[in-house]
Amino acid sequence: MTENDPSNETYDVAIVGGGVVGCAMARRFALEGARTVLLEKSSDILSGASKANSAILHTGFDAPSGSLELQCMQAGYREYLEIHGRMNLPLLRTGAMVVAWNAEDQHKLAGILAQAKANGVDDVEMLDPGQIRAMEPHLSRAALGAVLVPGEHLIDPWSAPLAYLQQAMAHGAQVRLRAEVRQGRFDGQAWTLLTTQGRLRARQVINCAGLFGDLLEQNLLGQSSFRIMPRKGQFVVFDKAAASLLGSIVLPVPNERTKGIVLTRTVYGNLLVGPTAEEQEDRVHAGLDGATLQSLIDAAVERIPALAGMPVTATYAGLRPASEKKEYRIQADPERHWITVGGIRSTGLTAALGIARHVYSLYSQQHQHVAVSAPTWPQVPNLAEHLPRDWQTPGYGEIVCHCELVTRREIQAALASPLPPGDIGGLKRRTRACMGRCQGFYCGAQVAELSASQLAVPLATGRCHEQH
Repeated sequence: MTENDPSNETYDVAIVGGGVVGCAMARRFALEGARTVLLEKSSDILSGASKANSAILHTGFDAPSGSLELQCMQAGYREYLEIHGRMNLPLLRTGAMVVAWNAEDQHKLAGILAQAKANGVDDVEMLDPGQIRAMEPHLSRAALGAVLVPGEHLIDPWSAPLAYLQQAMAHGAQVRLRAEVRQGRFDGQAWTLLTTQGRLRARQVINCAGLFGDLLEQNLLGQSSFRIMPRKGQFVVFDKAAASLLGSIVLPVPNERTKGIVLTRTVYGNLLVGPTAEEQEDRVHAGLDGATLQSLIDAAVERIPALAGMPVTATYAGLRPASEKKEYRIQADPERHWITVGGIRSTGLTAALGIARHVYSLYSQQHQHVAVSAPTWPQVPNLAEHLPRDWQTPGYGEIVCHCELVTRREIQAALASPLPPGDIGGLKRRTRACMGRCQGFYCGAQVAELSASQLAVPLATGRCHEQH
């Protein structure tokens, strides 16, 4: 990774924003043969909206029919299934149930089934209470009916974009961290961007700045075509013992504003409840509040009574870059060599690969490159509990984080990787160190020692639990 490119190279494309969409975008453009640079203002990728989500690979069964969102979700879904094995990315095949807990929601199930079929998701079916209990015996008997969606699955939300970006780097893409775009000027041929890591030139700018996408557009283009309205989601993570109580992803019947609260296992072996949907002005801070977290716990226990008394391992919150409209805000400005990718909300993890293909199709109407004929396929370490982990292979040294069974070898490999973590959050997302029951209380000091002088934002001893 090169933070300061000493050459006077003009890149074909500069991608602003290192979230899941920006990482997928860098991969697509690098594979298509474009000279690509990714600019991220934080000290590591996935530091904004992409660091907190429910990690579901969606079929698009409930997306607006005929929408760009549906197109991108289903293209991304297909591509993930095609490539995940080559990149060692996990896939936990669970299926999902859209469960009705009251008569009003029960009446909506037929419409959900019809929309799924209209969206090309043909393997859905209606379940009665007896069928629900047979599949999910721990689910409350208050469930009145459900739509089964077999194709909904769980993935690792952090390893996937890491793999995308590492493949981009393997094909020449550069990554500049702590490189906030402050100014930009277009001369009719290319953009000159002034960042906190210096100046660079690129013929095309792709705005994947997430929560700050509208502000970037306002700053560089003089006006913005959309307005970000941050939506906070709070989550509760139950202890690993809770995961045995649920096999499927349990989805609520959505309303006009939100898809609602989800109950799901994670590939890391926990049980997750969330997110909430709370509007706020702050684009940076996603605070937690006890009353809301307790309401999530209460809702989970109501739906799975055996969760009563189950320890909560962690709580966290994230912000989604919702806009004033529900649809994706993807717009091209060919005259100014600019493409905005905005308003990518909770479906961005699934849709990222499809969004990248769509944006490249817009770009290719003006520009052509020679695509990579035989891509390399870098693999990322597996963190999923249903697949072999590093501690099960001899020679791992020692287990540093006993809650998540993270080895010394895993931590050292992450720090020595082509895209090493820039801060403790990045190290946690690459290894899961400090993310278990004790939230770094026992392993924080050793993690700090192992990462000393190797993080751009150093970890103070004992502060591993600061962020989830």
